Amino acid sequence: MKSLSAINDLLGAILPANEFYAAKLGERRRVESLEEFREEVPFTTKDELAADHEAHPPYGTTLTYPLETYTRFHHTSGTRGNPMAWLDDPAGWAWILESWQWVWTNAGACPGDSAFFPFSFGPFLGFWSAFEAAAAMGIRAIPGGGLSSEDRLRMMALHRPQFMACTPTYALHLALVGKGMDLAVDSLGVKALVVCGEPGGSIPEVRERIETEWGAGVVDHHGMTEVGPVTVSDPGNPDLLRIYHPSYHAEVVSPESLEQVPLGEVGELVLTTLGRYGAPLIRYRTGDLVRPVATGETDPAPFALEGGIIGRADDMVVVRGVNIYPSAIEAVVRSVDGVGEYQVEVDEQGALPEISLVIENLGDGQAEEALEARLRAVFSMRIPVKAVGLGTLPVSEVKAQRWKVIRE
Repeated sequence: MKSLSAINDLLGAILPANEFYAAKLGERRRVESLEEFREEVPFTTKDELAADHEAHPPYGTTLTYPLETYTRFHHTSGTRGNPMAWLDDPAGWAWILESWQWVWTNAGACPGDSAFFPFSFGPFLGFWSAFEAAAAMGIRAIPGGGLSSEDRLRMMALHRPQFMACTPTYALHLALVGKGMDLAVDSLGVKALVVCGEPGGSIPEVRERIETEWGAGVVDHHGMTEVGPVTVSDPGNPDLLRIYHPSYHAEVVSPESLEQVPLGEVGELVLTTLGRYGAPLIRYRTGDLVRPVATGETDPAPFALEGGIIGRADDMVVVRGVNIYPSAIEAVVRSVDGVGEYQVEVDEQGALPEISLVIENLGDGQAEEALEARLRAVFSMRIPVKAVGLGTLPVSEVKAQRWKVIRE
């Protein structure tokens, strides 16, 4: 099988030079089957990586090659702990760009098209890799860093890019800003928005709202700095995320038992980076909850992800016996007209957690009551909703931090 061969190529390329995995894998240099790989090769966790970086600053011991061979620097977002630096050598960076070109191709982009990037180019891998991959395949890449939202929209009105890459939240925010400028974003000529950083692109209510505002298709994508670009929406079924199996050996396991879950059941996505030899990850527990479903393929691995990234294993809260994921709240919020930005507060100070929402009301003042009613219907419990003025809540062009947990 191609996956088995690629796994053994990876092990042969990184061992024994990679100190981190030499310590984890001992004398093992190959596996005879994927079953042996699952049973004998240990998982890698983010906590392990964080501890390794702390013990061996600033880059940890995960680098396979001498430091001077690495030409790309990025770091993780730090939304769950301190940011971790991640380096790539030229071959590893080329591998990342190949994966992103696959994303652009599935979004319908072709050489000669143009794409707009309305974000500042910080140290996060996704910004740079999306931009450089587009340029490398002949797409005119238009940077929008360092500009206000209003100036970004004016730039788009002038240059009329066919594609845009941003978070779902920022796509909706730009639409709202455009209304304030008397500039309808559905007049800008955008054919498709590639959204990432948040799960909204695979949530029907969010996707439909963005498509309605922009008059354009929505293509979901997800990845991580430490892993790279992983998925893209199936062109024929927007409810499915397809994994780039040539670059990743993917598994889905139970977060509790760590056993493989059957198709159709929810589990945690585990990835092995098959071509990033300079900074590899083997059986990395991403923390992303997904539902694998059959695709009809036999090789590479025959599954896609139904409903996209359902949530994070460590983000779920249990309120009065009900499991609540951020994506479920997002779906309900975006199904109610008149709600702009929002924030979820989880109060864990009492004997039992309590949850409430703060929203920006865009309409005639009825959104607060309508959202409370919709939340009660979906979750069978009262979730209080408080409205605040427009512009009160923070807006991010990167990952929106909407969940606030109160513990003290």
